[in-house]
This record gives sequence, structure tokens and C-alpha cells, in this order.
Amino acid sequence: MVSTFLPFILLLPLAGFVINGIFGKKLNSERLSGLIGASAVGIGFILSVAIFIELLGLSPDARSVGVNLADWITAGQFSVGFSYLVDPLSVIFLLVITGVGTLIHIYSMGYMHGDPGFSRFFAYLNLFIFMMLNLVLADNLLLTFLGWEGVGLCSFLLIGFWYDRKFEGVGIAWTGDAAKKAFVVNRIGDLGMLIGMFILFSQFGTLNYGQLTQVLSSGAFFPGGSDLLTAAALCLFVGACGKSAQIPLGVWLPDAMAGPTPVSALIHAATMVTAGIFLISRNATLFTLSPTAMAVVTVVAAATALIAATVGLVQNDIKKVLAYSTVSQLGFMFVALGVGAFTAAVFHVVTHAFFKALLFLGSGSVIHGMHEEQDMQKMGGLKKYMPQTYKTYLIGAIAIAGIFPLSGFFSKDEILYHAFNDGGPVLWVIGAVAAFCTAFYMFRSVYLTFDGKERFDHHHVHPHESPASMTIPLWILAVLSVVGGFLGLPAIFGEHIHLLHSWLEPVFAPAYKFYSQHHASHTTELVLMVVSLCIGIAGILLARRVYIQKPGTADKMAAQFPVVHKLLWHKWYMDEVYEVGVVKFIWVTSQSFLYRIFDKKIIDGILHGLANATGAAGRGLRQLQTGVVTNYVTLFVLGILIIVGYLILG
Repeated sequence: MVSTFLPFILLLPLAGFVINGIFGKKLNSERLSGLIGASAVGIGFILSVAIFIELLGLSPDARSVGVNLADWITAGQFSVGFSYLVDPLSVIFLLVITGVGTLIHIYSMGYMHGDPGFSRFFAYLNLFIFMMLNLVLADNLLLTFLGWEGVGLCSFLLIGFWYDRKFEGVGIAWTGDAAKKAFVVNRIGDLGMLIGMFILFSQFGTLNYGQLTQVLSSGAFFPGGSDLLTAAALCLFVGACGKSAQIPLGVWLPDAMAGPTPVSALIHAATMVTAGIFLISRNATLFTLSPTAMAVVTVVAAATALIAATVGLVQNDIKKVLAYSTVSQLGFMFVALGVGAFTAAVFHVVTHAFFKALLFLGSGSVIHGMHEEQDMQKMGGLKKYMPQTYKTYLIGAIAIAGIFPLSGFFSKDEILYHAFNDGGPVLWVIGAVAAFCTAFYMFRSVYLTFDGKERFDHHHVHPHESPASMTIPLWILAVLSVVGGFLGLPAIFGEHIHLLHSWLEPVFAPAYKFYSQHHASHTTELVLMVVSLCIGIAGILLARRVYIQKPGTADKMAAQFPVVHKLLWHKWYMDEVYEVGVVKFIWVTSQSFLYRIFDKKIIDGILHGLANATGAAGRGLRQLQTGVVTNYVTLFVLGILIIVGYLILG
């Protein structure tokens, strides 16, 4: 069944891209274009469920199936094909991509209604799904990199979909500039990933995940030993930082909110930004063999989670609040990876896909109902106009705040538990502070948007509920946000009750040979759970006091702590640092040295010198073309004499 269904899962989105991309305008039907795009992904989801059920019926050791569709590159002893690996890890990502992707496609049919680029939008979405499936299903790093670059291209196309619209940002004036920023920053990470691939191939002669895991598990390390092992792992982590928006390569994601809201939900909540988590999870054995790499991952992730969470406290654009929330939640996932809790990281990927896609689509419903308004300070009191959107958005906010028994409670609690046990109290405190900020800024967005007095212009803005094509996906995601946590119930509820851990255990078993985890008592686990729950509730209550019970408190706090507020408002000046230290430095260097000296004098000098030499040679040869017949006859006779002389003397 796997080998039969997998080609359809991969090729249907590609077919949807071709049909909508080439014939979309000729179809001249939004409904037909939307159905083609949504069906291509929806059928893939149904087939993915069938594959999951088949693997579920196999023994844990047999839940890994390879499928080779075609040869790709053969050079000497090196051979790479379009070969795919269907195992518990790839199936989890497969279900999330196609499942959440289908809901977002359906939502987009209502959200993008009337847009002149409707069919082009669905073509880009389908191409993105195709590339993302290649990324997570590949059985080797090179095919993963193909999908990696493909989703980068699709991200560029989708973020800049409304390329002619204005956009506010540091060094950014148009949405097209935001797309370019995402593309360029990701190239930095991609270079790191390429170098890591070169190191691994030069030492092992393969990029196949199974072969790499086998040789690493056997202890047959390459000549460079642990240093090269660490270098390879860190280079792959640089690539993961680019796609998953970790410091210092996370500056692109907030500006990616320039794209349509379904893009934010699909790319920047549920799929593309989790590519870094997949990459490290797939290469878990490599990372666990390098304590240095694991430590770097943990430190970077903790800093990212905390900094992004604090920035989210002061954002007024509803989508940018969710953007910084995404960066912070990705930091949580990388913290789990850094302390060796790979299952916890994947668990949070799944639950985050549910509630963050719900929140982004909910924000899109608000923007749709508010006639493209995104500033929460110009909203308020919307729950009576948009009850369906309010209820589902509230469920998503409760889930991400980590309130029992919604999904975010279980996945975030598990990460904090491992942070305490395997990372230490300091790491737990950082995570707890970030979790508190998350609860505060998420309910700040709830209260500013849906509660309180109405702050919008009633003469120009008439809020209304979104159509069923948008609200039905919201309710489905809301239900998943409620029940998704039961995939990973903690051990305190019973032994072997963590379904996701049992499912993923065969994938991560080789890694755990080299990285043992600490297990605390049930009492410690229960205390951490209660404290985590109290932190979330405290954040919610503080937000209610500041924005509902005593409105104006936030302005007073900003006035009392102007330095802190300014620091957070300017996002810790990360964009400004990039603008001065990277963008302007490269621009000045390009103008003063690369252009004026290297390009104009060296490159142009060589080219002009070759041109002048060619011209001089031509002028010299032109002297032979005198047009005088006697000169030509003389040359002919001279040539004949030389030839005859050579024949005689030779």
C-alpha cells in the first residue's frame, strides 16, 4: 500500500500546481481552481491516513518502508535517487502537512475570494505542499535539500504575493521587500546546511539517513573525530536556524506577515518553520554524539524563546503578535531537542500546528471582517459581531497558554519537565518566563480584539462574521487543539500511556544509546505540572487586569519603564543591528571595494585588456589584406617554395 499510495501523495499537489499555474486563468472559475488545489492535498491526506493505519498494524521494528520512484544523480560510486522513507517520524509530518494543509486550502477559498491572483495563489500553495513533502519524506539529505530550497522559493512567492502593497518594517517598504528579506536570510542558513552535507559526505561517502545512522551508531567515526562531528552538526543547525527562525536568523519571520494570512498559517505556523525541527530529529544520532552541538542548540533556543516572547508583549499588529509567538514556540521545540527530548519536540510540533494554525486563521477572519485592519488598538468588542471567530480564537489562546486539559498544556509541560530534569533549574526558569509571557500576550490579543469598548470607526468599518468556508476549518482546528494533547499524556497518568513516544521510539532509539535522559519522580512531575499551569493562569489574569479591569495600565507601565518598553518595541534592535552591521556593511563594501576596485579595475580591466589585445591582433592581421594582387601572388609563390623545400629537404 505504501509504494502504491506514496506517488499519488507526492504528485497530486504537483499536478494541482501545473493545472492552476498554466490553465488557472483559462478555467476562469474560483470555485474550480480552489477545488483542484484543495482536492490535491485532501486526497493526499486520506492516503496518508491509510499509510498510517498500515504502519500501525506492523511491529515497531517493521515500521520503516523505503520507496524509490526514480534515479536522480549517479556519479562514480555516488548515487542518489528520488527515494523516500516512510517511517513513524515522516508519517507524523506527512499527516500534519496534508491535514492542516487541506484545512488551510479550504479556508483560502473564502479568504482569497475576489482576488485577481486566486488561481496563482492556489498554484503556489500546491507547489509548497509538494516541496514540503519531499523535504520530510526524503531518505537522504540531498533530496531533503531539494525540498528545503523548494519551500524557500515558495515562501518567497507567497510572502510577496501582494508585491505591490505597502508594508512597514525596518528597511522594508513593500511586501516584495519582505519576501526578499526572507529569501536572503534563508540563504545564509542554507549555506550552513550545504557545508554540513559536504562534511558528512566527504567522511562517510553517503548522505542516506539510514546509512549515516548505522555508521554513527556503530562508533565508526571519521578521521576528524569529534571535532568534525561537531562541525557537521553545527552546520546543519545553522540551516535549521534559517528555516525555523532562531537567533540570529529569525528576523525574517515577523516581516513574513506581509503575505496573505493563509500563508502565515501554512508556512509560518504548521509546516515550513518546523523543517529545522525535522532536520535535527532525523539526524538525532549525529547531534547526540556531540555534547557541544547539543549545548549550542539549547542556549540559542532558550534565548530565542525568551527574547521573542518579550517582544510579543508590545506588538499591536495581531499577526505580528502571532509571528513572535511562533518564533518563541519554535525556541521551545529546540530547547527540547537540545536536552535530548526529541519526542517532546515533535509532540509540540503537532500541537503547535493545531493551535497556531487556528490562531492565524482566526486573525485572518478578524482582518477579513474588519476590512483589512490589523491594528488591535483599532478593534475591540468584536465578539458580538464575530462569535464563531471569537470562540475558536479563544480556544487557540487557551491552548497555547498551556491551560489544562488543552493540547498546549501537555506538550509545553513536557518540554519544561525535560528542561528541568536534563537542562537544570536555570533553563526551566527561562522557559517558565517565556511561558508566562506567552499567556499574557495571547490574552492581551484576545482582550484588545474581542473585548472592551469598540475602538473602530463605525462609519467606515462594519465588522461581520466570515463565511462557512472559513469558520468550519476554524472549528476543526479548535477541536484538534482541545484533544491533541492526549497523544502525549505524561507518565503520571499511567505507564506507557504516551502514545507518541511509543510511536516514535524506534526512530530515536539509536540516538538514546548515546544520550541518556534523567527521570524524575512522579511527585516532581506533578509539582512541575501544577506550577506550569499556575504560570499560565497568572499570565491570563494579569492581562485581564491590565486591559479589561484597569484599562490604561499598560500605558502607565510603558511610561514608568521607558527604556524597557523602547527596547521591546524595537524588538531588541535586532533589525537595526542587521541593517547597520550586515546590510549597510555589505552595501558599503560592495560599493567601495567590490564595485570600484574589484569589479571596475580588476574584472573590467581584464576584460578590456583582452578586448584591446584582440583588437590589436586584428589590426596587425588586417595589414596583410592590402588588396594588391601582386602581393598576394608573391605570398602564394613564397608559400609554394617553402612547401617544396620542406618536402625535398625533409
